[in-house]
Amino acid sequence: MRVVITDAAWNDTINIARHIANDSLTHAETFLDNIHERCIALGDFPQAYPFLKGYEAKGIRRRVYGNYLIFYRVGADSVDVLHIFHGAREIDPDLFDPK
Repeated sequence: MRVVITDAAWNDTINIARHIANDSLTHAETFLDNIHERCIALGDFPQAYPFLKGYEAKGIRRRVYGNYLIFYRVGADSVDVLHIFHGAREIDPDLFDPK
């Protein structure tokens, strides 16, 4: 299945990488490569990861990668990666509501 990484997810990823780069540019580059691989791999088995508690009706799933969470939704012909956050971050209740 095709994987679409939304602008919001790219922005999240770039912000995380910038933060990591403050300590190590090499680690930031590795993070970018690895998180991208994890996102693309969602297309192989999109149903493999659990729904986000409280967001089941919206179809939001999450995949864990180290300390980070990849939030995505499975559509008819694509997997849409919506956001990528550090696992310690509190989730805004309106985060997955279309504006």
